[in-house]
Amino acid sequence: MSSRKAATAKSPAKSPPKSSSRAKPAPRAAVSVAPAKPVSAAAEQLAADIQRALTAGDHDVLSPETLQKLMTAACRLYSAQSEAGSQVLPVGEITPTDIMITASGLMRAGNLAVFELGMWQSWTGR
Repeated sequence: MSSRKAATAKSPAKSPPKSSSRAKPAPRAAVSVAPAKPVSAAAEQLAADIQRALTAGDHDVLSPETLQKLMTAACRLYSAQSEAGSQVLPVGEITPTDIMITASGLMRAGNLAVFELGMWQSWTGR
């Protein structure tokens, strides 16, 4: 008997277990989303803070060095999750211009040309 079933089968009075050959299955908990990890919660708070700052016109909410570290971590995490089979797109609500500017910056940072991206996509099917 699993520890979960054993824990739910015990009564508060600690009566001896019944000798029935058919044990009742433990009641199933309602399906819910797992609680967020502390890093996820902090990242969501940071994203909300950045969005508020941008809405207020503060484009210097993060230093260039901090933005670079954040983008590096986000790119590595996205790559790792993608390699593990995740099909989630890397961004949500964003303009095509934002995507093109960011993609161009990422390509420059990796010293890559659009041709190389095209070749890699044809080789990998991504």
